[in-house]
Parts: sequence; C-alpha cells; structure tokens
Amino acid sequence: MVQPKKILLSAALVLGLAGIADFAIAADAHAPAPERQSWSFAGPFGSFDQAQLQRGFKIYREVCANCHGLSKIAFRNLAEEGGPGFSEAQVKALAAEYKIKDGPNDQGEMFERAGRASDRFPSPFPNPETARASLGAVPPDMSLLAKARSYSRGFPLFLIDPIIQYQEHGVDYIYALLNGYSKKDDANWNDYFPGNKIGMPNPLADGQVEYTDGTPATVKQYAKDVSAFLMWAAEPKLETRKKTGFRVIAFLILLAGLTYFTKKKIWANVAH
Repeated sequence: MVQPKKILLSAALVLGLAGIADFAIAADAHAPAPERQSWSFAGPFGSFDQAQLQRGFKIYREVCANCHGLSKIAFRNLAEEGGPGFSEAQVKALAAEYKIKDGPNDQGEMFERAGRASDRFPSPFPNPETARASLGAVPPDMSLLAKARSYSRGFPLFLIDPIIQYQEHGVDYIYALLNGYSKKDDANWNDYFPGNKIGMPNPLADGQVEYTDGTPATVKQYAKDVSAFLMWAAEPKLETRKKTGFRVIAFLILLAGLTYFTKKKIWANVAH
C-alpha cells in the first residue's frame, strides 16, 4: 500500500518539474515574461475606471476596429452599469453610425439598415476569406481576447496566483505586447510575441489618437487604456460578479454564525 507521504512527495515533484518545464519553454522562446501591472479592477474589490474605459473604447474604435471585431459586445452594453458609462442617447447615436446587414425582407433579400442599441458590433470584414485576402490572415476577434491570452509564470508563481487572486495575466500580456515593438526598422518585431515575429505591425504611435481629458497621448497610455477596455469587453459583468460574491460570502459567514449558536442553544442541556 502506497503511503500518503509518498503520494504527496510525488505530486510535489511532478508540479516542480512542470514548473521547470514551463520555465525552460519560456527561456527557449526568448520572450520575457510580461511585468505585472497595476489595474483598478484587480483584486476582490476592484472596479473599472470609467474614464479609462471610455479612452480605451476610443482607441479600439479609431485603431483596432479597422481589423478586429468585437462580436460579443452589443452597443447597449456601453451604457450598462460597470461599463464605460455612456448614456442611452450616446449609445443610440453611436449605433446609428454603423450599417448592419439584416433580413431577409418580404422579397427574400438581405438589406442594410442603421444600427440599433441592441445590435452587436459588426465585423470589419464580411467573412474570414475577405479578411485573409486583405491582410494575409484573419485577425482575432477582441471580445474575449483578455481572457483568451495568457502566459506561463512558472513554478512556484502559478501556485501563488490563486492565493493572491491574480487573474490579470491576459490583460498584462496585451499591454506588454502593445509596448513590445522595440525595433524601429522592423514593424513586425515584438519582444513578447512567441518567436518575436507578429503578423500585426505596430498599430500605435504617440499622438495618434487625441484625448480630450488631458491624459497623455502616448503609446504606453494608449496600450493601458485599450487593454483595460478589452478586459471589460471580456467580462462586462465583472463588477456585478464581485459584488454578488461579496454578498454571498457575507451571507455564508452570517449563516455559519447563526448555525453555531443554534447548535449551542439546542445542545446546551445535553450531557457530553
């Protein structure tokens, strides 16, 4: 019979070797691990910075939307609690600027109409084949990008992350990637992309997008803002989830206390 201590030692050895393997893979790729950034939405009580989300949406719309879709987000989400905080009038006006393919009509034909608040952001390309013909590849949809992208932190950090509730791997990676174009003579060289050659040329430059709130118009600020916006796009109910989780934990603590004192009351006169 295998003793529990031997099982625990074997498990620890496997985890350690896995961490070493992850480190070796990262080293072979010659890609540095992204630095952990400070985000307003990090931690159990974090929340989105509304002004930052509005700036991030501006970057997405003026730069990223030329190639990348946002198919999981509806225009009306921009006015919901915990989001960029646009008014319903602003959302309707924004949606109306887009042409949405709809139909079929009574004649069985597809047609275009002005967007509505309930519509989702349309793709910049009618189909993947058109995107591939134009760009040589199909750009990823950005709706879930902040959740879909990540990187290995190796051993023992991947064991510590759940304890410190570090869940911002994806958004840290996006921020690092947007700041990783380090060679002026090679627009496709990126320090953080595996293999260092990325299909997307450097999309950002200082002063490219005008901010009206006095925020510095720099690449680092653009990257920070659009990364935060993409985190919101990937999880627009993040603030609601955290509030609900806090209420549930508070209720469970209260319930545990009531259960304990009820037990004490019921069994107080019973000999043990």
